[in-house]
Amino acid sequence: MAAMDAVTDNADEMIKDLTLEYHHKRQDKITKEIIEVSSAAEVL
Repeated sequence: MAAMDAVTDNADEMIKDLTLEYHHKRQDKITKEIIEVSSAAEVL
């Protein structure tokens, strides 16, 4: 039972870390797109 608890805790921590990484990468992509759009608007 202790091993199962440890595995569950590790999985929860991994999900938390991966979710955070996903959100950072998503935000980076959104920021890049905003910069591209605003740069294109300046050119026009």
